Amino acid sequence: MKKEVIFATIFYTLSLLILFVMLFWFLKKNGFHENEFIIGSSMLLFIAVGLGYIVNCYILTPKFRIDENLLHLVKEIFHELNIPLSTIKANSAMLKKKATDEKTLLRLERIDGATLRLHRLYTELIYNIKKEIAPIEKERFLLRKLIQERVDAFRDFGRNEFELSLDDIEIFADKIGFEKVVDNLISNAMKYSDKTQSIKIILQNNTLIIEDKGIGMDETQLVTVFERYYQLDSTAIGEGIGLAIVKSYCDNEKIKVSIYSKKNEGTRVILNLHKVLL
Repeated sequence: MKKEVIFATIFYTLSLLILFVMLFWFLKKNGFHENEFIIGSSMLLFIAVGLGYIVNCYILTPKFRIDENLLHLVKEIFHELNIPLSTIKANSAMLKKKATDEKTLLRLERIDGATLRLHRLYTELIYNIKKEIAPIEKERFLLRKLIQERVDAFRDFGRNEFELSLDDIEIFADKIGFEKVVDNLISNAMKYSDKTQSIKIILQNNTLIIEDKGIGMDETQLVTVFERYYQLDSTAIGEGIGLAIVKSYCDNEKIKVSIYSKKNEGTRVILNLHKVLL
């Protein structure tokens, strides 16, 4: 039996119990016989509990069943997708051992890179579907390691350089969600900066700072920057939902996010991590 069904039933029962207490007080005040009231109200309470449980099961159980079936179906589909990805990765590793010329090795590296991106998309799709069905479980992880891994992935694009200053900080949060936050912030910093400009990432004093020297924003743009589908540059690639995702995640995790920016000077995003520290 689902926890939500039990909770809804208890809430319904307590509500009725409070009403009965109020009714008892009213009847007692007006001189009605207490024993008759207690017997009658007990019967009504028993019936009400049964009806409440039936109603809650009728409303909630089908939803849980649909969610479980959907999640099971999605897992099966993604499992089938994961098999060819693993096959490509394994065969690419075997070919690398035999390859000697640089062109072949470069092509195999590109195959590996594409496979990793597909695997990440696979992981994020499962994450997004699970998040819609049930709360994502939090976990403890080293933030320095996560940031380093994401920076290494962006370095593969061969665009901007990165300046890193990372302390060893362990936090307790939704890890995949935090990865998406870091990815969105780094992606924005690269998108709105010249490729000759380096991206600065600082993890110190329980704060994460991602800073660029890009096109920046004025005060009017800063007011609307967290709105869904907002884009600073209409010619930029993407749907404009990156910072909306960042804000939503930070609100859920009680992480304070601040943005400081000046037009033609750059942007600094600061995440206060005190609420998720271990």
